Amino acid sequence: MKNKKLSRWSSKFILLGVFVWNMCSSIITTAQAAIVKNIVIVHGAFADASGWQAVYAELTKHGFVVTLVQNPCKSLKADVDATNIALDKVDGPAILVGHSWGGTVITQAGVHPKVAALVYVNGFQPEVGENTVKLASSAPPKPENGLLPPDEKGNIFYDKAKFHAGFCADVSRQMADFMYASSGYIPVEAFETPVTEAAWKSKPTFGISSNGDKSINPVITLNGYKRSKSIITRMEGSHVVFMTHPKEVAAVIMAAATKVSK
Repeated sequence: MKNKKLSRWSSKFILLGVFVWNMCSSIITTAQAAIVKNIVIVHGAFADASGWQAVYAELTKHGFVVTLVQNPCKSLKADVDATNIALDKVDGPAILVGHSWGGTVITQAGVHPKVAALVYVNGFQPEVGENTVKLASSAPPKPENGLLPPDEKGNIFYDKAKFHAGFCADVSRQMADFMYASSGYIPVEAFETPVTEAAWKSKPTFGISSNGDKSINPVITLNGYKRSKSIITRMEGSHVVFMTHPKEVAAVIMAAATKVSK
């Protein structure tokens, strides 16, 4: 009789132990699922994703999974579509990063349900109904700015004579020449298309503004960041601060991931 009672108690303790173990495992799994480890980066106009190599190296070194969107810079829709395809493929919540024109793109694409937070790097941050042209003209351009008027086909190029000083003053001349050779163009229609979503209204938002940015007057980016109540980081560096200060830029992205992880 005594042995039967002990056996029943033993069974109850075993069942309780299994229950507790399953509960703890469930809690751990849920916590791990909420930790943001995915980073999706959208490059700007007159550039491509390869410029983010040093930031990629820094982020992956810390265990993040990085996706670099090769958005075509043909239209707002095309770039948002490319970004959404990348977001669809990640296996959990992501930090969405946008540089320059990429800021306009992530403002629209950032409403994707997998986006946990936004990071703007010298990025445009429009309100619903605003377009990139409106923001770009909201403060005087720097003398070094080399953005040319649209050509006869409606495409915008960057002035070769101003590219180094205006776009990437803190890289070598050799690197600037290579970057210009691959800079391409963007249709003015892309800059003229207003956003219909403003993800920064509903997602935690971080903004980096470079004091030495000659392509977008820092007044423009700072005004946008202040309007959205972004967490602002000021840095030295040119428009392509992610190339010359990759550790600092990566640190802001990682801080965004830490802030929204649970």
